[in-house]
Amino acid sequence: MPADASAIEQVARESWHAAYDDFLGEDTVREVVDEWYDRDGLRDSAGDDDQVLVVATDESENTDVRGFAHAAPDPDPERDVWHLLRIYVAPGCWNAGIGTALLERVEGDLEARDVPAYELAVLAANDVGVSFYESCDFERVETEEAELAGVAVTQHWYRKEL
Repeated sequence: MPADASAIEQVARESWHAAYDDFLGEDTVREVVDEWYDRDGLRDSAGDDDQVLVVATDESENTDVRGFAHAAPDPDPERDVWHLLRIYVAPGCWNAGIGTALLERVEGDLEARDVPAYELAVLAANDVGVSFYESCDFERVETEEAELAGVAVTQHWYRKEL
């Protein structure tokens, strides 16, 4: 999976621009993706057994990355919870069930690790993301103001018990 880092970065870039350009602006999206989706960092995450990184590929060719999901334990060892750090599907593949399938794979891995719950943050203005998480039985537990590359944003925190 470390070999998929370039394709994962490309899916992230396309997805972020499709989901966030309207309210964050293209420059902010580019800056965030450049920072958060560094290919070396993605390769490290893929090779770390203490994290979960799954990809969805084109089923007919089993090559092109169509989406990915990434989860990791909370950095505070006192908290017995994981975080869904990233889940993105290429915009041309939205509404094809790929996101749901990725989420099911992550949840299966977390259940095998006896993880009791996981959490995620999503920008409140991301209607596609908010509706996806709510349709997948996540519970909104908090809303807060945050800053993303110098831009003030509102984000929702969601939690799902396993």
